[in-house]
Amino acid sequence: MRCLGIDYGERRIGLSWGDELGVAVPLAAATQSTSEARLAHVVQLIRERRATDLVVGYPYNMDGSIGFKAREVDAFVEKLTALVPLPVHRVDERLSTRTATEHMSKRRDDAMRRSGKIDSMAASVILQDFLNQRLPPPAPDEPLAE
Repeated sequence: MRCLGIDYGERRIGLSWGDELGVAVPLAAATQSTSEARLAHVVQLIRERRATDLVVGYPYNMDGSIGFKAREVDAFVEKLTALVPLPVHRVDERLSTRTATEHMSKRRDDAMRRSGKIDSMAASVILQDFLNQRLPPPAPDEPLAE
């Protein structure tokens, strides 16, 4: 399993990578000036890394319902999978950006936001949640022989 984690946004797409090792790492966000260019960047990354699965943050409302933002993600996923037909795993992303911001720093810096680093960290949080649920826990270490 080679997974691309995606935190979709209208201006930036946070990206992360994870595989059988079970560790999600942030990648540079797609911050191109047009939605078409951002989509092309994601498609290129999928092909370069030979991804087998897409893990997309899904913005449920706090009550668990699906709102406008979730429909935006659905539209993005539809465009993406028309170009690269891979399995898509939607993962609840509620509070992922807040968690990512806390990991990165205690302050929300505009430059940090514009760079997409927070978005990619959020994609890592989303992907790590997915990997933690899908992969078996590591085997306990064998005791050392005396």
